[in-house]
Amino acid sequence: MGHTAKTIIGATTARRWAVDAVMLVAMGLLLGFLGPFDSDNAPLASRYAYWTACMLGGGLIAVAVDKSLGRRLPILWRRVAVTSALATPLVTLFVVVTQHLIFAEQRWSIYLPLLWQVGPIMLAAMAVRALVWRRPPTRVETRTLVVPPLPEAEAVFRRRLSAKRRSARLIAIEAHDHYLRVHTDAGAELITLRFADALDELARAHGWRVHRSWWVAADAVEEVRWRRGTGEIRLFGGLTAPVSRTHGPVLKQAGWL
Repeated sequence: MGHTAKTIIGATTARRWAVDAVMLVAMGLLLGFLGPFDSDNAPLASRYAYWTACMLGGGLIAVAVDKSLGRRLPILWRRVAVTSALATPLVTLFVVVTQHLIFAEQRWSIYLPLLWQVGPIMLAAMAVRALVWRRPPTRVETRTLVVPPLPEAEAVFRRRLSAKRRSARLIAIEAHDHYLRVHTDAGAELITLRFADALDELARAHGWRVHRSWWVAADAVEEVRWRRGTGEIRLFGGLTAPVSRTHGPVLKQAGWL
């Protein structure tokens, strides 16, 4: 690892510790204001100093425990619970020492009762920290890319069209009894061909059968609307085609529904 990479990692780590310290001091000031566990009877300055020291020192102990467990417990809230449980005995010891230094009290008999006070506070502090550092969910955007059809995929079918539309952009095919209305960007025309035969000839082309009497070119689809089991496709040039419940899944698979 190069010197630059180590410098960047070191700066990031220092920044995280600094942010953690600021959060813990803020929690300490809040608890100093609230004065829980009868601490509101203490002098104001001593109370704020006590809670700030407890939250900063005890919180950093819990943060150190959390960092050592990070890779072993990837599930966030399980990690918060285990970190709080493991850190509580050490933090409680720190609290006892802090009480002695600030209030001139050193009663080791309060250690066990303090565990039940320190534990919930550590759990709450680590939960807030986890929310602050929680990574937002990764947003994945998907798009349907339509590859232009190979010329030979439509060649057989295109030979049935008039010279004017043989090289035009194919938009859709609409069945009318034994005739087909072929929609292109050069207009529409009727040809004599069964719909099933047209589907066979266009089997390799990029398009879908969306209704018992409609086939549409994939690159001509501009919008799909679906409501109450049926749908409608808006195609290039303003043409619309129905979508049946039977053939709707092919559009869903293509990313349109």
